[in-house]
Amino acid sequence: MNIFENYLNKIKVAVDQLSKKNLIILPDNLSSLSVDTPPQNIKADISTNISMILSKINKKSPMALGEIIKKKLLEDVNISAIEIVKPGFLNITLKSTIWNELIKNINENPYQYGVNINSRKKNYLIEFVSANPTGPLHVGHCRGAILGDVISNILIFNKHKVFKEYYVNDYGNQIINFTKSVYLRCRELLFKEKFPTDPDLYPGDYVIQIAKNILKDNPKINYKNFDEISNLLSSLAVKESLQLIKENLNKLGIKHDNFQSETELVEKNEVHNVINKLSKKNFIYKGRIKAPKNQNKTDWIEREQLLFRSTDFGDDKDRALQKGDNSWTYFASDVAYHNFKLERKFDKLINILGADHAGYIKRITSSVDALSGEKNKLICKVSQLVKLIKDGKPFKMSKRKGDYITVEDLVGEVGKDATRFIMLSRTSDVELDFDFAKVKEKSKDNPLYYVQYCYARISSVFRNLNKNINDEVNIKNYDFNYSADEIKIIKKISQWPLIIEISSNKLEPHRIPIYLYELASEFHSYWNMGKDDENKRFINNEKKISDEKILFLKSISNVIKSGMNIIGVDTPESM
Repeated sequence: MNIFENYLNKIKVAVDQLSKKNLIILPDNLSSLSVDTPPQNIKADISTNISMILSKINKKSPMALGEIIKKKLLEDVNISAIEIVKPGFLNITLKSTIWNELIKNINENPYQYGVNINSRKKNYLIEFVSANPTGPLHVGHCRGAILGDVISNILIFNKHKVFKEYYVNDYGNQIINFTKSVYLRCRELLFKEKFPTDPDLYPGDYVIQIAKNILKDNPKINYKNFDEISNLLSSLAVKESLQLIKENLNKLGIKHDNFQSETELVEKNEVHNVINKLSKKNFIYKGRIKAPKNQNKTDWIEREQLLFRSTDFGDDKDRALQKGDNSWTYFASDVAYHNFKLERKFDKLINILGADHAGYIKRITSSVDALSGEKNKLICKVSQLVKLIKDGKPFKMSKRKGDYITVEDLVGEVGKDATRFIMLSRTSDVELDFDFAKVKEKSKDNPLYYVQYCYARISSVFRNLNKNINDEVNIKNYDFNYSADEIKIIKKISQWPLIIEISSNKLEPHRIPIYLYELASEFHSYWNMGKDDENKRFINNEKKISDEKILFLKSISNVIKSGMNIIGVDTPESM
């Protein structure tokens, strides 16, 4: 039961009836019509902008138009009052019977509550993490990994199909340097040679372990000449690195459906194929690129290159597909990969990108638009940087030096639940401060603890009644009389489908932990009232609980558990 969707449809029916009576004029569509929660200082239950969006076409003020619509809406038996406020919002107060109906719906359909059953279900491919396979994941990858995983969970909760993919960039100079690093570590272990100081190499201790694993499992490899074994060693090194990455992801509770190799696409001539495809569409030409604004023009050599017409799709310049040595650019390989995505017939493609790839969005979306012939086929979400705070000071990391903070380090320090919850506590397009001390606090200032404690408190009530919180509650009569304080919380519960809908449509999972924290705060406040008012206590003096209170608790716990499952966080029954 989605109260907001129900009244959106009821308002559409009401204005349609008014239109048929020639009392108002309707536009071709009502796509901008909204039904939402009113501001906190407004006592109403829902609010709509209907009179404002109809004002222009009717040539009437929103306030005057609101009076016409108000009269019609008051025919609804579940509406007790409507107030029209400037500039023309209709703030609607519902009768208390609606909350009994909501509680009943949640109890009878606990796993469906919040799901938008009316939306068209789509098939999504979500690519996320895709870190270079040159070592374990660090904190810089962590936020994007969780963002992609939880977006997947939201869409799955809403009954969409989701395929989670990791693009393995196992082709190019960074892999050559990584393979050389492993090769030199192998020689260090075999021949006691000192590992060289070279800024292009990877000096981390994990490279030593990778070398040890390769030496142990492949004793017949001869390490006297790098060029002779480079391809084999590269394959083995990437495999070992991917194993580390998969272990890191597993610690975060993340599993991908596929790890797609870039080398595999190159070897199958997918780059050539996509270039031919774009050429046939007349999106490829030979031309020259001028020096970027921030580069010294004397150092820039203009030369004829194979270019993609990305400016046809809103990019600021056309993009090179080949380097000076005629090898393919990273962009060309990426275009081939996205063509491979399109060939698998997904309805929507979603990329989760790091902050350093924000400037890459326009060119890759341009290529997908060109290849698919559709706009907005690809959606890119940027995951901004995470600032680690320890002992009140910034905690820095450096991948090249090998002393960076890995995902394993972070999860080992604060746990999977805290890592996932806090990484989602702000919108992904702003930087996030991750304070080691605060995420360990057992207080209201730690949102994870506060939400988990809410669920644990509810569980304790069931436990004290010798009941299991996970068991069904069978009630025949839902004629309850909830107090104003209880209705305040039930109203918050009613917003859950709206939170899911917005989070799903906008791909903004941070809305879920924020909502759960607000719901938990409302519950804790009510719980504390019971210390002074026995009517607010769930278990009475006879060690019994009323049907209305047990369903009240059950509804809160269902929403908390659903939300935490989406985030990928546990809901302990005791703390």
